[in-house]
Amino acid sequence: MSNVFTRLYVGNGAFDIVGKRTRWYITSSIILLICIGSIVFKWFNLGIDFEGGTKISMPSISQSGQAITVASVEDAYGKALPGKKANAVQAVGKGDSATIQIKSSALTVAEVATLKTGIAQATDPKGGQAAISDSAVSASWGGEISGKALWALFWFFVAVTVFLAFYFEWRMAVGALVAVFHDVIITAGVYSLIGFEVTPATVIGLLTILGFSLYDTVVVFDKVKENTRGLLGLTRRTYAEAANLALNQTLMRSINTSLIALLPVVGLLVVGVGILGVGTLQDLALVQLVGMFIGALSSIFIATPVLVDLKMRDPKYIAQAKRVNARRAKAAGPQVAEGIESVDEDALAADLRQEEAMAAAASVPHRTAKAADSRRRPTGKRQR
Repeated sequence: MSNVFTRLYVGNGAFDIVGKRTRWYITSSIILLICIGSIVFKWFNLGIDFEGGTKISMPSISQSGQAITVASVEDAYGKALPGKKANAVQAVGKGDSATIQIKSSALTVAEVATLKTGIAQATDPKGGQAAISDSAVSASWGGEISGKALWALFWFFVAVTVFLAFYFEWRMAVGALVAVFHDVIITAGVYSLIGFEVTPATVIGLLTILGFSLYDTVVVFDKVKENTRGLLGLTRRTYAEAANLALNQTLMRSINTSLIALLPVVGLLVVGVGILGVGTLQDLALVQLVGMFIGALSSIFIATPVLVDLKMRDPKYIAQAKRVNARRAKAAGPQVAEGIESVDEDALAADLRQEEAMAAAASVPHRTAKAADSRRRPTGKRQR
């Protein structure tokens, strides 16, 4: 275990993430197919804000000072309106401000009056039946929120594509977009599979995780760009190896960033939901918890491998990889070199000369500084 943490900390390319990208693609594809299948056939557990309905709020304390349980309210609902069932009954808040929220399909005025009377008689809430309020929620509001969210998502993708294409290159833009789409679909699929209620807070949380996923991917791409600068003129490593090294060098940072970012989200669930009982925080925290975890994984196992596959379609990088293999085969001996595809010997020699020149140039400042330091160093004899 200590060896694993040492390799994570050093970041010397010990983890072959890019080289095993096929297994990540297969695993991701299976998960995506399951999520897409759930979305298509099962759809989502849409909240009242998207489907419309009736919302009833009542105190969670009875006239005698006893707490009113969710189960007792559900039982009173079923007795007041036989054959009907509440979509959700949830305790919200703590102390004197605590309430119980009842969400159901659209009810008529007569049904609402019957329900309020039945609940008041069964639970005897503080303030009596007058303390039980109701409101009708239109499905058009949820549809409007969904439409604006989709437009925001569309323009987000456009802005990300333009930025990455200019700051990096189009292949990195494609890799980042694939990772972001991956995160959105899997996060939505998890909600569909488990049956979490989708509320406007869920939609807001889904939009916020896109920025986190993109941030982590850009950090890795920036290191890839640094490691691959001037790579075509070198034969030390291939593009895939340089990208894998960049992943290893930023792996510990990605893990630390993800853990630190997830701590406040866990705090929202523990404090906001467990202690304060705020249902909206639960909807926001759940989507962020799932999305940020998936986003951290996609920036490591999806974005960079996709970038490498796109790069290795370029004939220039294919030729450079052949020269790298030829150099290694030549150093390993004639037995190994027989199985290596032939390359341009002149190009290989030119690459070797360029690397030697770069290494010599890198050592010149060191020798110059050392000579200057020796001239400044006192000789030990005091001049008169």
